[in-house]
Amino acid sequence: MNEKLAMAEARYDEIGVKLSDPAVIADNKLYRELMREHKSLTPLMEVWQQYKKAQRSFEDAVSALDEAGADAELRELAQSEYDENKALMEKLSEELKLLLLPKDPDDDWSCIIEIRAGAGGEEAALFANSLLRMYTMYAARQGWKTEQISSNPTELGGYREVSFLVEGEGVFAKLKYESGVHRVQRVPETESQGRIQTSTVTVAVLPEAEEVDVDINPADLTIETFRSSGAGGQHINKTESAIRIIHNPTGTVVECQEERSQFKNKEKALKKLYSKLYEAKLEARDSAIAEERRIQVGTGDRSERIRTYNFPQSRVTDHRINLTLYKLDEMMNGGCDEVFEALRLADQTAKLLKQE
Repeated sequence: MNEKLAMAEARYDEIGVKLSDPAVIADNKLYRELMREHKSLTPLMEVWQQYKKAQRSFEDAVSALDEAGADAELRELAQSEYDENKALMEKLSEELKLLLLPKDPDDDWSCIIEIRAGAGGEEAALFANSLLRMYTMYAARQGWKTEQISSNPTELGGYREVSFLVEGEGVFAKLKYESGVHRVQRVPETESQGRIQTSTVTVAVLPEAEEVDVDINPADLTIETFRSSGAGGQHINKTESAIRIIHNPTGTVVECQEERSQFKNKEKALKKLYSKLYEAKLEARDSAIAEERRIQVGTGDRSERIRTYNFPQSRVTDHRINLTLYKLDEMMNGGCDEVFEALRLADQTAKLLKQE
């Protein structure tokens, strides 16, 4: 561990020097990358400095015990310092182990969440709206900002598809485990016989990428305008303010029609495009990081059933960690902390076991 910490400290100091270099400051992409790395190393370095301070005090206490001789008062003081700093070193050592775990480089980023109705028709679309509400309320509790990018609503108030941006500190770290298939079991409002129906919704969580993170040649883009439309004739725009962008080399298509302004729709659509292309870039990244992503709780694959929401029993079950809670109403109103924290701890534990 000490070797890893020494290497991290050397890198931290090296980045500190580079960040004051005018040539680095002038290179926006490099400067942002270094700032991001510096920020990610800062918590580790803060705990490491505390550990070294406690270690020095511990060593001083050992010397004081040797020198105290028969002086009971001095021995008592030295023993107190010895015990206090030994306990502190043990505590900080555990913190350092956790901070040294491989960290997803995108954890500090904001993210884009895409929700799509799967099997179950209108009931699936209504549950897509329920998940949108759940994530939005959770984000509000965290002090994060949410902004809708695109949507395809149904006449009964559901969504065939909806995507939105969640902005804030450490957003992706908390929400990345939500990618996958969410299954709902409940009696639809349209069901006269009171029979429980099972429907599915897929969720994808993409780290928000920016222009400096993905190189896009403007010549590779086809940008189309069209009139926005909504369910039942609502929100129909008489001007062609909605934007569709096609990235020709990959065939990636994004749309935005939430804003009245064509410029704002284009800006949001580009954000979504950058994130989609960045996601593809992650998949092609070196195998070490790819492996790290695979050992996270769940694979994040959109075909993987990760959670079941059973309304008759007020039960929510996360299948990846075999966690069942009878707090469905609380979760659907944004009280997701217990589930999200359990996922984070399970991921952390898996990584610690892998290192042993």
